[in-house]
Amino acid sequence: MRVRVEFTTEPFHGEDDQLPSHVTASADALRQVGLTPDLGPLGTSVEGDAQVVVDAVGAAIKGALAHGATRVTLTVSDLDADVAPPVVGVTTDLSDGLARLIAEVEGELGGSLSGLPRAQKQHAVRLLEERGAFEMRRSAETVAEALGLTRFTVYNYLNRIRETDAAQS
Repeated sequence: MRVRVEFTTEPFHGEDDQLPSHVTASADALRQVGLTPDLGPLGTSVEGDAQVVVDAVGAAIKGALAHGATRVTLTVSDLDADVAPPVVGVTTDLSDGLARLIAEVEGELGGSLSGLPRAQKQHAVRLLEERGAFEMRRSAETVAEALGLTRFTVYNYLNRIRETDAAQS
C-alpha cells in the first residue's frame, strides 16, 4: 500500500524566512531512509510505501520534537484507495461564486490548482483569501479538493497568511 503523510510542526515561525530547525530535523529523518519530503514552513508531506513512510514519519516526529516543536499534527491518506479524483468546479455542492473564483485563480496561475507546486498552492490560497472565497460556507473543503490537499493544510496556509498580514499591519 502507498500512503501520503502530511504533517505540520509548530511553532510556525522561523527566523529570517528560514525554516525552523524542527522542520529541517524532521525532513532530515525522512531523507535518511531515502524519501523525498516536500517541506515548507506550514507543513511537510511525503509519499511512498506505507511501512517505510510510517516508520520514517515516526522518526521525523521525534526529530521535530527534539528540535523545538511544541505540537505535531498529521494526516495519513491511502493513495491506493479506489476514490475518484475531484473534478474542480463541477461538484454539486460548490457554489457558483466559489467555482468562478477557483476558475479565475486557475487561469491566473496557468492550470489546475492540484498540479501546482507547494509555493504556488500557498499563493492560490492567498489569492482566494483576498477575493473572499473563505467567507463562503464549506469553502475550505472545496478549495482543499481543488488543490489536492487536506482541509487541515488549507487552514494552516490561511493561518500563516493571516498571521503574516497581521504582523505587517
